[in-house]
Amino acid sequence: MDALRGFALLGIFFVNITFMASAYPGNLVNDPQFASSTDVVARFLTTTLFSMKFYLLFSFLFGYSFVLQMEAANRAGASFVPRMVRRVVGLFAIGVGHIVLLYGGDILTTYAVVCLILLAMFRIGDRAAFVVSGAIYAFVILSLVISAAFIDRSSFMPPHDEALVNASAQTQDMLGGPAEIIGQHIAGVGLLVVQSISLQGPTALAMFLMGMVAARRQLFAGLAGRASLLRRTQAIGFAVGLTGGVVFALLGGDTNTWATAASVITAPFLCAAYVATLVRIMHASSGAWVGKVFAPVGRIALTNYLGQSFAGLLLFSGVGLGLAGKISPPLLMVLAVAIFALQAAISAWWLRSHRYGPAEYLLRWLTNWSRP
Repeated sequence: MDALRGFALLGIFFVNITFMASAYPGNLVNDPQFASSTDVVARFLTTTLFSMKFYLLFSFLFGYSFVLQMEAANRAGASFVPRMVRRVVGLFAIGVGHIVLLYGGDILTTYAVVCLILLAMFRIGDRAAFVVSGAIYAFVILSLVISAAFIDRSSFMPPHDEALVNASAQTQDMLGGPAEIIGQHIAGVGLLVVQSISLQGPTALAMFLMGMVAARRQLFAGLAGRASLLRRTQAIGFAVGLTGGVVFALLGGDTNTWATAASVITAPFLCAAYVATLVRIMHASSGAWVGKVFAPVGRIALTNYLGQSFAGLLLFSGVGLGLAGKISPPLLMVLAVAIFALQAAISAWWLRSHRYGPAEYLLRWLTNWSRP
């Protein structure tokens, strides 16, 4: 679980760092100064392999952990619902702080709100959870298809040239002082809410429910011994998921509603293939080190998620090195790997003498209403 969570964080960071480094992705245009073949390939790989994929995996693992939280409350003889409500409130508060101070593309507030819905449904049976999850996903896909077929995006999206001007200006704003940066983060809350309501929130809830059922059925217990299932998952998942990822990238990624629909349909297959591959690698005699790299990061995932945003603030904003708009897409991928490697080393060192990460310690304090 920890290793998968750490792996999901790496995938999320590959996408987030592009938004941290420039305002162009947020305006759905490419920075014209980075138009070489290597830049195009790097963007294509990021869109195909990572965009809209790893938050689904992280959402699935969140639902899985929800059941573990329930079991922990039962072991402690504590009432689960009040305990979980405190956890959600704490997560939302941390998310608000994350948006204002570090990075406007937050997922924690969305997870907190959606978790309240999950909390109202946690007694639902496994079959009903599957049906509801499927219905939510089908509704999202149908909404995207209807939108793509009947709604003209140009009626509410700025023209390409105007988007380029906006992106250039906003990238320069990223180089301002603390007040300007905070103002920019707050200004993006409206778009964040729209994205959460229309896409990320519903798909996250669907994955929460799937993860909850998987935990009840102890999906990861003995999974490494089911080699044939893992191989089939890889074969089907990569065939469908990579095809969908390529279609998503070729159609323009987030700029095209048809592309988004293709990604929503196929991304879960690619996530499943990633999980099966990582499990097989970790349990191979030559791949045990992979789990040792990812697990410490995932064990203190909240701290590392916030740490990635802090690193982005220090690297790209005006309160740090001021590199916004100056780093090419290929170098951003290298930078993401380097920062994650540093996080892996720090996480392993920290956990040798601490049970929790700093953010986990605070959230656990709020959850249990007593100091850990």
